[in-house]
Amino acid sequence: MARECVVCGKGRQTGHFVSHSNIKTNRVWEPNLQKVRILVEGRPERHYVCTKCLKAGKVQRAI
Repeated sequence: MARECVVCGKGRQTGHFVSHSNIKTNRVWEPNLQKVRILVEGRPERHYVCTKCLKAGKVQRAI
């Protein structure tokens, strides 16, 4: 299972480090994912959610 946000589907992105001499090597940008308890169909479950979705209130956190 890939680590991605269950709300918006945000996952890792790939690109290149570019040195001063223009040599390109691979790198990865990871989203800020948090494993939180959210309500899914009235039941609390643990899922990965990105912090932008948490701040925007797109999920109902379970207490």
